[in-house]
Amino acid sequence: QVRVVESGGGWVQTGGSLRLSCTASGRTFSRYTMVWFRQAPGQEREFVAGISWSGTSQTLGDFAKGRCTISRDVGKNTMYLEMNNVQPEDTAIYYCNAKEDDSDRPPLEVLMSAFGYWGQGTQVTVSS
Repeated sequence: QVRVVESGGGWVQTGGSLRLSCTASGRTFSRYTMVWFRQAPGQEREFVAGISWSGTSQTLGDFAKGRCTISRDVGKNTMYLEMNNVQPEDTAIYYCNAKEDDSDRPPLEVLMSAFGYWGQGTQVTVSS
């Protein structure tokens, strides 16, 4: 059993920054590619960013480029997402997905797929 837990959501003022965390635990010897998705009310789930198990490969969604940084602590199986200059359209539930995958450069189709373990999500609300 793998448990995925997000944290760090809440209210953020427009133009501010946020930092989300995600930890995967359970199967000690597995390597996880980890991915952030988000879903705004009434919209489809959207790929935000993904990172390889080693942290050496990062992929950002189009809207995230220039505003987001994804990183991880390999030893803790924890991933982080930092987003700057947040806007009301960034309001969404942010979900973490952990895939048992040891690719050094996971392809985009793998990152964007739904397979793997999901967290419950953390709500981010941006307003002035």
